[in-house]
This record gives sequence, structure tokens and C-alpha cells, in this order.
Amino acid sequence: MSDLQRPGADWELQFVIAGCAEKRMPVEIVGSGSKRGIGRPVDGAVTITTASLRGISLYEPNELVMSARAGTPLSQVESELATRGQMLPFEPIDLGPATGAAHGSQTIGGVFATNMSGARRIQCGAARDHLIGVKGVNGRAELFQLGGRVMKNVTGYDVTRGLAGSWGTLAVMTEVTFKVIPWPETAATVIYLGLPDDLAIELLSTALTLPVEVSGAIHLQAPVAARLGHPGLRIMGKSVTALRLENFSSAVAGRKQHLKEMLKVYGKALELDHRESLEFWGELRRLSVMPNRPSLLWRISTKPTTAPKLVAAIKRYMPVEVYYDWGGALIWLEVPAADDASTAEIRRVTAIHGGHATLIRAEPAVRAAVEVFQPLDPGLERLTRGLKAAFDPAGILNPGRMYANL
Repeated sequence: MSDLQRPGADWELQFVIAGCAEKRMPVEIVGSGSKRGIGRPVDGAVTITTASLRGISLYEPNELVMSARAGTPLSQVESELATRGQMLPFEPIDLGPATGAAHGSQTIGGVFATNMSGARRIQCGAARDHLIGVKGVNGRAELFQLGGRVMKNVTGYDVTRGLAGSWGTLAVMTEVTFKVIPWPETAATVIYLGLPDDLAIELLSTALTLPVEVSGAIHLQAPVAARLGHPGLRIMGKSVTALRLENFSSAVAGRKQHLKEMLKVYGKALELDHRESLEFWGELRRLSVMPNRPSLLWRISTKPTTAPKLVAAIKRYMPVEVYYDWGGALIWLEVPAADDASTAEIRRVTAIHGGHATLIRAEPAVRAAVEVFQPLDPGLERLTRGLKAAFDPAGILNPGRMYANL
């Protein structure tokens, strides 16, 4: 069992990492531990949690910017923003319900360390696009600060973005600074039932080209839609294709009618009002339609027009249940459990059709034996190794979490 360290200040974190670096002791980095079951298992002699590094250190509502310590619960950040009618633009997804972790337990540092974004990414961009500053401690036990509190100060911004999605393999974030946006006045959701995958993605692609500012575009295959909490949709036994509109009430009403008129060839549309929309997209954000169970869960990014073909190709090898997000550019793919996580088949298909696949849910022994993250091409591997050498030359931070040799 590893030694658990809970530093409450940057200097304490530096002290712990310095001792580990000197002895070349592998360190597992966690926030609340909500994503501990994702990635290759880390065999760390020491576990460092940022859970004691918490608190909102800066909030300037008029400037739409906030800074928070890395261990601050996401729920605290979002509650504080809500008091001023603001929110995180990228709608961070909660993987807890899908991986067996507690719902709502993730930290703001974990959100940026994993770069996990929800349905609104199609409109607002990814988590890393809104990260404008980072404080942290690298594997050399050096305290660093990158970026600034406003976008015009872009010192180190590219490196800041590089830390997002690094899963704690480059540094331990101690504070993050990020952009926020106002909550829309209202939301509405337009839904089409019973469409096959190819027509559903065609509909979503068409909707995203219209001047109506769609902020969510998803398709749930019928078995996945049957897990929705909305009773009317759950009992239909049909696939669900949904589009979200958000803005001022008058704007949403007009755009909704235009959207329905342009998409009438796909059938009669159902509508969810503001309250129902919040509940519906909240479910999807929690990934509750892909609940934790023995089956495997893969996350695949690809071109929307390619997505149905890619899923159909995988289906020739195994049963699949699918939730398409980002207009089809993101696929949540559930397949039966297998000792090798069906890695060879899925990576073969993504190589042929184009895509990046990450294994999100599998037993630890399976995750230890396969490539969990998309294998790096030579150019990206050189860049990744260069960053690792600069930030963590001894390779002590989350070793092997993303790749066995990094």
C-alpha cells in the first residue's frame, strides 16, 4: 500500500516531490480519485492527493475569469458561478457514474488535467481552450506559473494548454485560472425518434450548419435511450436524436421554429421545455446512460460523417451500444467484456476509418495489459517525450498512466 500525502500548500507539495525525485520513487497523482479507474494502473510508492489544496482564490465576474486551487470540488466552483448567473463554457462531463466513482466528486484540477468536455464543446470549445493560467509543481520539485488571469496575457499559454489532458504525468497542478460565460436565459430541446445512425448523424450535421447556434447535438441508440430518466422518452423503445438551443427566450423561440422547418424531412419533432432540457442534458453530462457494469466502455473521436460507418464496422466483430455526442464527432461505445478489451479490433477499425480510441472502463488487469490511450504517432511521441523530459525527467509522476513507457 502506497504512502498517502495530502499537502495543503505549494511548499509542502514541493517538499514531498523533492523527496520522491531524489529517491526516484514513483508517485501516483490524484484529486478526489474520481478518475482513478481510467488509464493504466499506477504502481506508486507514494500517492499525492490535491484534496487539501482547495478554495476559490480569484473571481472577477465582470471579467469572466476565475482562479481556484486544484483540489476545489467542481460542485463548489459551479455553485459560486451560479450565484452570479455564470457557468463553465465547456460543460465538464462526470465520468463517475460510468466508472463506479461517486457522482459529483471531481475536482476542478481533475477537470483540466483530463480535458474532459461535455456536449457544449461543439459551440464553446474544449476545457483546454478556456484554461488561461496554471500554477503547479513539476517532477523536478520546481514551482512554476504559466499564463495569466486574462486572455491578453498569453505568456506560456501553449504550455498551459499542453498540461490539459496530460493526466498528471507532467506536473501537479496547484491552481488553475479559467474563463467563464453567462448562463443562457432559457433552453429548449428538439427531439426526433427512431432514426437509424446514418440518418441521425446526417440530421445533426445539417442542424450544425444552420444559423441557430445549436449547443448540443446527440444521438442515442434505442438500448441506450431506454436508460434515460425522462419517462416519456424511456418507454418509447426508439432511438433519440436531440438538439439543444440556448439563448434569450425570444431568440430560442424563433430559432426553434426555423430548425424544425429545415429538418421536417426527418419526421415530426418533439420538444422539451427549459426545465426538461436541464434535466435531459444533465443526465447526459453525468453519462448515466452508460452506467457502471462489467461491459467495456470506449471513447472514440472521429469525423461526424465517418462515425456511423466506424460503429457499423466494429459491430461486425461484436455487439455494440452507442451514444454519439458532438454531432457524431464523439462516440461512447459500450461492448462486451473481454480479456484484451477488444483492443485489436477497435484499433484496426479506427485506423481504417480514422479516429482516436481511449478505453474508459475496464478491469485493472485489462487496463494494465493493453494500450488504454490512442497510440502516439512518431511526431507526437517526440513532442510528448520532450515535454516529459522538461517537466519530469526522472519519470516519477504517474508513470505509465497514459503509456507504458512514459
